[in-house]
Amino acid sequence: MAREKTLLWSVIDPGVITLGGLGPVIDEPGILVVGCGTGFMAPPPDLRAELKARGISLEWMDTGAACRTFNVLLTEEREAVAALIAVN
Repeated sequence: MAREKTLLWSVIDPGVITLGGLGPVIDEPGILVVGCGTGFMAPPPDLRAELKARGISLEWMDTGAACRTFNVLLTEEREAVAALIAVN
């Protein structure tokens, strides 16, 4: 069953993203798409392993690509959530 929810996320620096900060959107296994802003920046070192241990696949990319990827996943009816750093 699809659930739709939008939450305010005040993160502006992808380097500070933690498992705890993602808690409201990662309550079950699936795909987590993270948009890290206008340019690519590698995810924090332990985040991918922590998410994998919970059965969550991390797709980390710039925010524009993340929006496009998330939309494709939705049309494929895949279990996915997105955490997007806003861009101007």
